[in-house]
Amino acid sequence: MKSASNFLAIAATAAIFAVTGAANAQQARDQIRVVGSSTVFPFTSAVAEQFARGGQFRAPIVESIGTGAGIRAFCQGVGVTQPDIANASRRMTASEFATCKQNGVTEITELKIGFDGIVMAVRRGSPAINLTREHFWKGLAREVPVNGQWVRNPYTSWNQVDPSLPNIAIEAMGPPPTSGTRDSFNELVLLEGCKNVPEIKAITDAAERNRRCQQVREDGKFIEAGENDNLIVQRLTTGTPGAFGIFGYSFLDQNRDRIEGKTVDGVAPTFENIAAGKYPVSRSMYIYVKKAHVGVIPGLREFVTEYASERAVGQRGYLVSRGLITLPPADRDTQRSAVQSLTNLNLM
Repeated sequence: MKSASNFLAIAATAAIFAVTGAANAQQARDQIRVVGSSTVFPFTSAVAEQFARGGQFRAPIVESIGTGAGIRAFCQGVGVTQPDIANASRRMTASEFATCKQNGVTEITELKIGFDGIVMAVRRGSPAINLTREHFWKGLAREVPVNGQWVRNPYTSWNQVDPSLPNIAIEAMGPPPTSGTRDSFNELVLLEGCKNVPEIKAITDAAERNRRCQQVREDGKFIEAGENDNLIVQRLTTGTPGAFGIFGYSFLDQNRDRIEGKTVDGVAPTFENIAAGKYPVSRSMYIYVKKAHVGVIPGLREFVTEYASERAVGQRGYLVSRGLITLPPADRDTQRSAVQSLTNLNLM
């Protein structure tokens, strides 16, 4: 529990921030600061570039530190030393929302910007392979059942996981646990991939099932490549053919001359399949706006308005060329209205 002095410090910071107003805040910081998801980073950066071209405000500072780390930074408090916006490749959790409120970040506006697919990509020209989510789990899990016993994952090639698969070495590069992409990969691939395994179904304790399903191997077959998804793309193009990289669809879309996405459960990671909900590893993407900073940090309202605009996230918006999968028109209108009115998020 926080001490009384900490609570007083937070309250004092909020009070000073509220009183000083826009003029003093501009002296302290005249740029919007955005932190969070590496997947949302290219979209927010594109909006920041477009926003800066207007010439009225400075270009926002956009940092790629991962969804979890970004939300933690966003929720630390109110004031010019704190971020204004958090990028997130998953929705904020109830516990994160509660932490925000405890730290004085009591008013937050959520903008869903569109959809994304988590792709399993390989270097262009790699051998053909079609994996299911169960294959991915058996190949990447830290422990797997063998002859009824749980053992450290012994598989070194995909044909050992399933004899119908080619003899290709198991190797994957993915994001760290602080990443929203990792959260989504755990939920949409590992948890789904393990659920029909008899030894998993036999576990009655939900926490133990989740542990068995979500822990990944640590023997070099799965490499945590940090929050820079471009680094994974670079390593794929120079590394072993057949090695998988795990990242958002936009990075595949921007690098099709070098890498290609593989099917998951028989479905290819295309724009059309993700938009139609057919691709099994797809998710929504968000930004979170600190309402107390609107009207204090110069240009914050205008930046968020640009982000929600049809020219940015619409069907022919400039973010589509960056790989964004747009929301249906009615959903875009709903999100735009929420931004215009700065509707408060409520996850309690």
